[in-house]
Amino acid sequence: QVQLVESGGGLVQAGGSLRLACVVSGRTFSRYGMGWFRQDPGKEREFVATISPTGVSTNYADSVKGRFTISRDNAKNTVYLQMNSLKPEDTATYYCAIRATPYTTGPRPGNYDYWGQGTQVTVSS
Repeated sequence: QVQLVESGGGLVQAGGSLRLACVVSGRTFSRYGMGWFRQDPGKEREFVATISPTGVSTNYADSVKGRFTISRDNAKNTVYLQMNSLKPEDTATYYCAIRATPYTTGPRPGNYDYWGQGTQVTVSS
């Protein structure tokens, strides 16, 4: 059974930082691309960042480029999202997800088959 467990969300003032972590079990982590997505109530889930299985290739939404960094530690089966210079518009529930097909990456949520439970990030102005 594949499980993704997120941690690290919380309340922070604008300009502050948070680091999210997502631990994966039940799948050979190092073979799969990972992604971070976020969602506001009443809105569609949106792509934030993705990372290739080796960690060499990353991709970011324009809205977070230069402020967020995705990384992974394959020895710990963990993917991270370092969020700096946070803005109120970054407020959302953040989800990590694992690709359905090994050795692939990409921003479309439909290509990810397992998701974490979500962690709330709230940025106050």
